[in-house]
Amino acid sequence: MVENSNAARIPEDWEPKIVAFCCHWCTYTGADLAGLNRMNYPANVRVLRIPCSGRMNPQYAIEAINKGCDGVLVCGCHPGDCHYATGNYFARRRMMVFKRLLEYEGLEPERFQVRWISGAEAGKFRDTVMETVEQVRALGPLNLTREIPALEFPPMPDDDDGAFDAVPEEVTQ
Repeated sequence: MVENSNAARIPEDWEPKIVAFCCHWCTYTGADLAGLNRMNYPANVRVLRIPCSGRMNPQYAIEAINKGCDGVLVCGCHPGDCHYATGNYFARRRMMVFKRLLEYEGLEPERFQVRWISGAEAGKFRDTVMETVEQVRALGPLNLTREIPALEFPPMPDDDDGAFDAVPEEVTQ
């Protein structure tokens, strides 16, 4: 865990702002179940539903951090249980690389987390949110001296027909 040199200057009434990007099919359902079961977790986590963790664009996390969030949590189906077959495998690879990029930019790795939570794991959702809030609270407020630059990604194809248009012909033969 990275030690925060500003730990002594953290206001006692400060609460971290965290955004959680949750897969519609699993984690969002787990969050809903946690609410139905009246499980308490910190209210300073804003849950945003995304269709699949595989569709989580890292630019969303950068935008959240640049707009003042102190932490980002990305949650999806367990590997192998994705409703879109391989979405969480893509998310796992993309988010591992993205986390390393954020570390390169100088952010503590605890500010960006990826977790796999199914729709039946309301308790795990609550525990994950509480753990994330505590880790970010210990780091203190995120005081960016500059915005994290936007990433340039190639556009994602809208349909499968154009998915391999960028692949050289010698590879497809």
